[in-house]
Amino acid sequence: MKVATSTSHSIPKLICPEGENGLIISTKDLNRTLNIDKSAMTITVEPGMLLRQLINESAMAGLAIPYVPYWWGVTVGGILGTGAHGSSLWGESGSAVHDFVIQLRIVTPVGPDEGYAKVRTLQNGDPELDAARVSLGVLGVISQVTLQLQPMFKRSITLLEKNDSDLADQVSTFGRQHEFADLTWYPSQSKVVYRIDDRVSSGTPGNGVYDFAAFRSAPSQYLAMARSLEESQESRGTSVGGECVTGSVCTSPMEMAAYGLTRNGESQESTSDVVGKCVTAAQTLSQLAVAAYGLTNDGMAFNGYPVVGYNNQLQSSGTCLDSLEDALATSCPWDPRIKGLYFFYTAISISLSKTKDFIEDVKKLVALQPEAFCGLDLYIGILMRYVTASTAYLGKDEDVVEFDMIYYRSKDPKSPRIYQDILEEIEQIALFKYGGLPHWGKNKNMAFIGAIKKYKSASEFLKVKRLYDPLGLFSNEWTDQILEVKDGISIVKENCALEGLCICSEDVHCAPQKGYFCRPGKVYQEARVCVHLSYEDGYDWS
Repeated sequence: MKVATSTSHSIPKLICPEGENGLIISTKDLNRTLNIDKSAMTITVEPGMLLRQLINESAMAGLAIPYVPYWWGVTVGGILGTGAHGSSLWGESGSAVHDFVIQLRIVTPVGPDEGYAKVRTLQNGDPELDAARVSLGVLGVISQVTLQLQPMFKRSITLLEKNDSDLADQVSTFGRQHEFADLTWYPSQSKVVYRIDDRVSSGTPGNGVYDFAAFRSAPSQYLAMARSLEESQESRGTSVGGECVTGSVCTSPMEMAAYGLTRNGESQESTSDVVGKCVTAAQTLSQLAVAAYGLTNDGMAFNGYPVVGYNNQLQSSGTCLDSLEDALATSCPWDPRIKGLYFFYTAISISLSKTKDFIEDVKKLVALQPEAFCGLDLYIGILMRYVTASTAYLGKDEDVVEFDMIYYRSKDPKSPRIYQDILEEIEQIALFKYGGLPHWGKNKNMAFIGAIKKYKSASEFLKVKRLYDPLGLFSNEWTDQILEVKDGISIVKENCALEGLCICSEDVHCAPQKGYFCRPGKVYQEARVCVHLSYEDGYDWS
């Protein structure tokens, strides 16, 4: 049995029921606010409530939850299932939503003598609550969550673009300087966007709104055209370039910023048009900057920094959830019901004390092949968010920086990517050289190799799992693998490294028929990555 939400699910197979007889429990209608206590500043909700609704209901009571994911289409239950978070090192309780849980009710299976189900109420101070804070959905069904809130407050945001020359030194200190700090690094352009984001007095003028460009509705026809270009352009070297080639489609800077990566980026990937990808990446960043990435001073227009507004208007967004009921003529760009965006999402947390060395290693790769990073820069670059240590057994054991990277994925699992090896090496540097932790709700199989051993309280979590669900009714093959209850996280077969199902150890794990072979990393020699060997590299094709 697995619990599903109303709008989406995690990238890994956390939601998949086991075998042919599995059941999915819907939380679509389990989305009510059960109680708001203004004096105690708490809210009790059901787990199917969207983050957007949680933010709004709290705000109507003059309250706020300070640190939340940037995408408001996740549910409260999903947030607790995967450990989703915002960005801050300042929170006394922590900077993830699960750190604000003070009480939780969960339904767990029991034998017939006890009526087959048992409702457990967990409160602060109960060790079992620290298992349920980040549960992976394997303990049972969460039925109620009580969160500790704060009085509503205002924030002031300035997005400052700088050269990345001192980035490695800045990362470890910037998060201490600003409460809601984050950074977005565009390596191919040697640029970093610093988010200077702090609380200000409630009397500070401003009614700013953040409607992040990438979370807005897009025309489905436009997105389908993007994928068609990707699939049809197969001849190596054909150039599409960075200009609008469809006349009225790219009619404004924000449209180009929001959609340009889709149309041009995918066709360039399929034609190996590296120069075109880099041109488009630079244009996209420039136009996003002009449009303040979706920030407005009054909900209508951007007139300059700082953007000041109430926390509930600036902390999270996702207006594509409100796409018109137009038979999917418009939708979220990644909606699986249309032919839209299709990508990998790597998210790895590295100890704050190790981030400088990690960034310096990545910079070495940038110096070797800067054009290899244009594909990242077409999407969100490398987003860096700060997360504090948590008491949750499967939360962060120490203060970390999470590095988020979104990049092109082919619908053909046997099709390699341009500069496949560079992104694979970054992943392996983060995970194995610096002991990074994969986000439970993102990433490919290989990111979870040995992951559970990196958590100091993993054994305590497994004890609670055995207590609450000894028959494993809420587990599936995937959760058993990532918790190392059983083997199989690596799926070793032909082309397996292309989809991150394995780390290559033989050429056949890459795509030798297309010129991709398993080789050591360029900076991290222990890495094993799929490198494209061309005639120019001196490879003997005979």
